[in-house]
Amino acid sequence: MKQNRDTISPEALRAKQRFSIVGNSPLLNQAVERALKVAPIDLSVLVSGESGSGKEFFPKIIHYFGARKHKKYIAVNCGAIPEGTIDSELFGHEKGSFTGAISARKGYFEEADGGTIFLDEVAELPLTTQARLLRVLESGEFLKVGSSTVQKTDIRVVAATNVDLLKAVANGKFREDLYYRLSTIIIRVPNLHDRGSDIALLARKFARDFSEKYMTAPISFSADAQHLMELYRWPGNVRQLKNVVEQLALFHDGTEVDRDTLAHALPPSGGTAIPACREDRFSYEKERELLWQTVMRMQGEIGSLRAEMASLREAGGIVVDAPSSEVGAAAEPFPPVRSIIRYESPADIVAQAPTSFEDSERAIIEAALKRNDGNRQRTADELNISARTLYRKIKELGITS
Repeated sequence: MKQNRDTISPEALRAKQRFSIVGNSPLLNQAVERALKVAPIDLSVLVSGESGSGKEFFPKIIHYFGARKHKKYIAVNCGAIPEGTIDSELFGHEKGSFTGAISARKGYFEEADGGTIFLDEVAELPLTTQARLLRVLESGEFLKVGSSTVQKTDIRVVAATNVDLLKAVANGKFREDLYYRLSTIIIRVPNLHDRGSDIALLARKFARDFSEKYMTAPISFSADAQHLMELYRWPGNVRQLKNVVEQLALFHDGTEVDRDTLAHALPPSGGTAIPACREDRFSYEKERELLWQTVMRMQGEIGSLRAEMASLREAGGIVVDAPSSEVGAAAEPFPPVRSIIRYESPADIVAQAPTSFEDSERAIIEAALKRNDGNRQRTADELNISARTLYRKIKELGITS
């Protein structure tokens, strides 16, 4: 039986509990389910998502729910290791291979033999190191720095990046063959601002954790503050939310944080490259108003159509008199032509007109979906609403497409 996109399996619930993953958004649940699906299959996995979105949880799920769970799991931040030592860190080195190499050293690929290695910020690897990594992925072979002896390792690689690797490939900063080796399976971690009510859940968790850790009076959040949380862009994702909540918990302990207090704790829109609020994208009220205006316009057109149909019914059809014309001076004029366009039942045409707001919404969305061959993104663009709202409306109105 096909699983509903909005439900989550018991195994996924256990994974979220084990790694303290908070949230119930469909996008998050789908990412967790995807990680569990690939965990028993020994394939390379690429985890993509913005910085601070929680990519580090997914390699752990893949390791601990896979066949290598009793072996080592090593996480490496490729962006935090200087370019001059990255090869030594990953593959090891021999004594005397470079200045300061006073003894031989194992690298992470040798240490984690049989287990899993997580390469975070993999796009930061130098091109020479990328070539070494490709060899490991293709044959399991590597060379220590300063050695000519080929060594073997049996390891699963999970990589993560917040960079568009295809753009990096096009710009010559990332190897195309390595990209296709790493991205056998891609797991996309949703950004915080796409997770809706998960934001308030996380905020309450961070506030509670801070209160328990530092023995302070807990804070809570008003409804309008929670609404602002959902409107805010959160360029730093979960990491930024945690920092903001901890700041509020420190300076406003024991109070209910309202919208204004929260707004003062958020970076100004001009302070970062990303606008603070995106009301035009996330305000359901505005989107509903746009739909309502469209419905009203269509109902006005339907009213005019009804009136025209009624007059046609009384007149029995449309009479069109074609004017006479002459071809040359001696030509006889054409006789008047009477063309009658009759409708069997004008009432049948307008009987199906939507009579309620929901019926009107359904009719508009179904017609737009038909015009766009079922493509939901193009349909959302035509209706001037977000794809997220369109999906919600399709579900609420029981539209099948």
